[in-house]
Amino acid sequence: MAKIDLASTEWCELIFRDKNKEYGAFKMRRDSPKRHTLAMILVLVAAALAFSVPTLIRMATPDAKDEMVEVTTLSKLDKPEVKNEPIRKINPETPPPALKSTIKFTAPVIKKDEEVRDEDEIKSQEQLTESKTSISIADVKGNDELNGKDIADLKQAITTAPEVEEEKPYTMVEEMPRFPGGDQELLSFIAKNLKYPVISQENGIQGKVFIRFVVTATGDVKNVTVVRSLDSYCDREAIRVISALPRWIPGRQNGRNVPVYYTVPIIFKLQ
Repeated sequence: MAKIDLASTEWCELIFRDKNKEYGAFKMRRDSPKRHTLAMILVLVAAALAFSVPTLIRMATPDAKDEMVEVTTLSKLDKPEVKNEPIRKINPETPPPALKSTIKFTAPVIKKDEEVRDEDEIKSQEQLTESKTSISIADVKGNDELNGKDIADLKQAITTAPEVEEEKPYTMVEEMPRFPGGDQELLSFIAKNLKYPVISQENGIQGKVFIRFVVTATGDVKNVTVVRSLDSYCDREAIRVISALPRWIPGRQNGRNVPVYYTVPIIFKLQ
């Protein structure tokens, strides 16, 4: 027996021979292969769409900007130029000269009326009031009465302590300033406290901000400035974080604490 193709047109004609072909069953039998093929195509298309929808959604959705703040490792920085600056000596201030007491008892001398000069006569209260002569009631005790100077002879009185000139910061010293815990703790502090400005993120701003500051002889962070700018928002944020650094271990030169310049680069990067 030959193989019979039940979906063939010849088989359909054979079944409906000498029958009413205008009846709906003939058309349904004749068009059955087309319907099966169309149904199979629709099933395959639907399956393909179901598997590709997640991929299409990811392709249609723009990538979110991930915030990442990276701080350059301090050990990779170029070492600043070493400048051997001489130690400036502070000249000691000359102590003021010894003064005589401003109030001193003078024994009276009895003289005849014709021997007394007009300027030596005791003046009345009215004459003292009208006189332009200043009378001091200050008493300086414990001074040299023989070799001391009269306070009235001094042209200028020392009323305030002399100003001490602030020491200029060094760029490189024998022992550089250290952050408590080392460079790793410094990087960790900056990464935890630094916030990427939203406006800079929206504008796609990214890059480096170089901050320079002074670690004083007491370990405080002062004079925080931007030596290379990125944008105003990132600059202000970098200055804010560096200004909030806790006290450092100060640098040392010739066995004493000295102020030292320190530079830290901070990277703002979008991914």
